[in-house]
Amino acid sequence: MTTNTMNSATSAQTILIIEDEPDIMEVLKYNLEKNRYRVATAGSGEDGLAAARATQPDLVLLDLMLPGIDGLEVCRKLRDDERTRDLPVIMLTAKGTEADVVVGLTLGADDYVVKPFSTSELMARIKAVLRRIEPREGDSDSETLNAGSLTVDLRKHEVSVDGKALELTLSEFKLLSFLMRKKGRVFTRDQLLDAVVGPDVFVTARNIDVHVAALRKKLGKYGSYIVTVRGVGYRFEEV
Repeated sequence: MTTNTMNSATSAQTILIIEDEPDIMEVLKYNLEKNRYRVATAGSGEDGLAAARATQPDLVLLDLMLPGIDGLEVCRKLRDDERTRDLPVIMLTAKGTEADVVVGLTLGADDYVVKPFSTSELMARIKAVLRRIEPREGDSDSETLNAGSLTVDLRKHEVSVDGKALELTLSEFKLLSFLMRKKGRVFTRDQLLDAVVGPDVFVTARNIDVHVAALRKKLGKYGSYIVTVRGVGYRFEEV
């Protein structure tokens, strides 16, 4: 059974929690409402899918271990449905399920948080993902990407730091611009390979590590913005 709880702020963003453990559900619900989010809840994968389609939330917190349809299948179905295809998803996963995390990110999840997690970390992840919703609509029209004094000119294929041009290879440029377009989102090495060289080119995923190492060196103080997510891949985050 799906339930909805709305706070009094009609302009608040709505978070759908799909979680079968009542204690965790209550903690999540309490803290989200405390941070002025509206909350919808579902205790199974089937109810979660129905709630996502009915309420059109701004973000989904999705537990991977669910009765019936598991979290990975829920994520797959959300991405296959035109009504929920672009809905941001943060996976909630237990330690030791690294392979599931990789699969989930490949299916299109935006981020993941490992249980047990701190409330402050989870709220920060939620805010980071929600901040990307508005810019996402204009990504294709934007000609420049910025992070501090790091600037990527997409039209001219130029990158500069503090006004000084950097010499990047085409693969490095594609990698940097792809990660910056999707700030904060974690990508597996295979996903990054597809973005940089395309799915039909036979190279190993570890080649991405070589590109990242070279790119970090060229970016200097901004190299740390390309964050390694251990066992999964990389994300661009202003640190």
